[in-house]
Amino acid sequence: MRRSTGPLLPLLLLAALVALPQVLPRFHTYVAAVVLLTALLATSLNLAIGYTGLYQFGHAVFYGVGAYGTALTLTRSGLPAPVAFLAGPLAAAAFSLVMGLICIRLSKLYFGMLQISLGSLVWAVVYRWYSFTGGDDGIHGIPLPDAIASPKGSYYFTLTVTALCVFAMYRIVRSPFGKVIQGIRDNPVRAAAIGVDVRLHQLAVLVIAGFFGGAAGSLFVVVESSVFPDMMFWTFSLEVLIMCLLGGMYTFFGPLVGASVIVLLRVFASVHTQYWGLILGTILTLVIIFLPDGVLGVLVRRSLPKGSRGA
Repeated sequence: MRRSTGPLLPLLLLAALVALPQVLPRFHTYVAAVVLLTALLATSLNLAIGYTGLYQFGHAVFYGVGAYGTALTLTRSGLPAPVAFLAGPLAAAAFSLVMGLICIRLSKLYFGMLQISLGSLVWAVVYRWYSFTGGDDGIHGIPLPDAIASPKGSYYFTLTVTALCVFAMYRIVRSPFGKVIQGIRDNPVRAAAIGVDVRLHQLAVLVIAGFFGGAAGSLFVVVESSVFPDMMFWTFSLEVLIMCLLGGMYTFFGPLVGASVIVLLRVFASVHTQYWGLILGTILTLVIIFLPDGVLGVLVRRSLPKGSRGA
């Protein structure tokens, strides 16, 4: 009987990620940290859009709220850093709850469009509120503890938080709650008919996704030591959505793959061309035409019996 290699692969990947800063130069270590926090952001979005079927088109706003929550706590409150790193995700979760209560009565595209509208309102406030958020200049030179102020320190902190958050989300989607939200995604009418409170479960997913999106925003502060309004603009939400589509939004690890590909392409393609938007649009077109289930989605579906659906 052949042993399964499933549990071994994540451990090997984690070991490789731990060893990366020892062999990579400083810039590539920084890029690896950006890949990790972006992968966390894409995975958090996939909880809502891939596993629950919510049209979460304004997810970047929670990323921005988490980043600004941490940055403002570090620069203005005088509270210790651990409190600041928790304040960001909690602020994003609270904001997600408020937005969810407003949007949850709508469905599909109407839900997504209202999210974009509310997110754009938040972006406008942050963009114009110079006395508090720094306006379009953002906040720079954010003080960080010495242990995570260096490139290696920020990388290892980002790796640790990302690994814990991804593991927590994996446990959530594999739990009975995760099975319920997948049932809501596939058939909300039938789920309601058997006694499931559809809106309550959807609202819970929005808060959870907002929390982990805010955690990614807090990690952005660690890696960049700055925040700026454009990180919560709706166009970045679209980019994160493309990451989920590219990797496969009906698979758990698909968004991690998609985020890695998009970030690496963005960093290294920008060295050779300024038309990054054209490259991104081409990728999206090719994915929709040739890989509608995403890279991992195609692999999962091919590995399962005909007619079954990967999740």
